[in-house]
Amino acid sequence: MAINGNTLATLKRGQKAIIRAIDAADPQVQRLMVLGLVEGTEVEHASSAIGGDPIEFRLFGCGISLRQEHARRFKVAPVAVGD
Repeated sequence: MAINGNTLATLKRGQKAIIRAIDAADPQVQRLMVLGLVEGTEVEHASSAIGGDPIEFRLFGCGISLRQEHARRFKVAPVAVGD
């Protein structure tokens, strides 16, 4: 499964993906990792605010909102249909 430069910020509403790599240099991103945004986690783009920032994602049955700048730090691979 290729990553192809996709990030959480590039997901469309309703699209699911698996986190494959994280740029954890930013302390804010490290805090998000504590909340469950780690490699191997499946996330779904639930909604976004007008203008696209912030974006709400669903993971482990909960919602979490991220700013675009932080969502770009998480590289993802799309989940194949039927998974």
